[in-house]
Amino acid sequence: MYSQAVEQIIDTLEEQLLTDWQLEQYAERIGYSKYYLTRTFKKETGLTIGAYIRRRRLAVAAFLLLHTEEIILDIALECQFQSQEAFARAFKELYSMPPGKYRQMMRDLYMKEEKEMVQNEVKGWLLTGTNPALYTMKADYEVFHTGSKSGYLGAIQPAEEGQFGTMMQVFSAKNWLGKRMKMSCFIKTKDAMKCGAWCRIDTKNGDLLQFDNMDNRAIHGTTDWNYYSIVLDVVEESAAIHFGVLLVGSGEVWIDGIAFEEVDESVPSTNLSSSVEKLPLEPVNLGFDEL
Repeated sequence: MYSQAVEQIIDTLEEQLLTDWQLEQYAERIGYSKYYLTRTFKKETGLTIGAYIRRRRLAVAAFLLLHTEEIILDIALECQFQSQEAFARAFKELYSMPPGKYRQMMRDLYMKEEKEMVQNEVKGWLLTGTNPALYTMKADYEVFHTGSKSGYLGAIQPAEEGQFGTMMQVFSAKNWLGKRMKMSCFIKTKDAMKCGAWCRIDTKNGDLLQFDNMDNRAIHGTTDWNYYSIVLDVVEESAAIHFGVLLVGSGEVWIDGIAFEEVDESVPSTNLSSSVEKLPLEPVNLGFDEL
């Protein structure tokens, strides 16, 4: 589960992403010491604040390369790099090719995929839910947090609160048995009735073992990119891990930066199915005497 501090940090970083702010200025705006900010942010996201800003600025640069005609030098300066050379080195380190080559190759690929793309087909992902026909999913080249694209799920027809769609996939639990697993991601929403990331762990017979759909901390309305996480225990009986992003009712949601990592017992589980363990041992008030 992400903390209020990390949520505030990311909101402020996104607001001032292309501003030449120092860590002290972020700390002053958020209201925490810079030492607390750096320590908390690294613990929950696995990134330093500086690395996060650098990745996000490079993602903005990738968008500008693909969708504008700005020259590379102007993009470099707009994204707070001191020179085109420094920008090119950082960009190549993250995207494995220089900016000019990226612009050419990604535009060719984008145009090819636009022509060949079949609605609701994204390799490895499934569109399911109670009413999947009301929703569409795709790889979005225009809205993304890092890299060059995000996963998109949106309602294409009016949808009510009881109806939902999910963009999901499933993989074997074999490599995670006996581990506490953290799924993390960044999510952005527009006019979302209710949404969130989710993860479920089942036995080979399909029985539920662990589950979290962020129902107790759901996302509503329009929000900028923010960090979310789910922590579940992959017990020995586990066979399959299902995960994805869920949209209840109408709206749009984007998901990016999905990662899985092992964490220790100091990271609390977010398992919502554990409520069964809190049930009373014996029935109570069978005569309805207590109000």
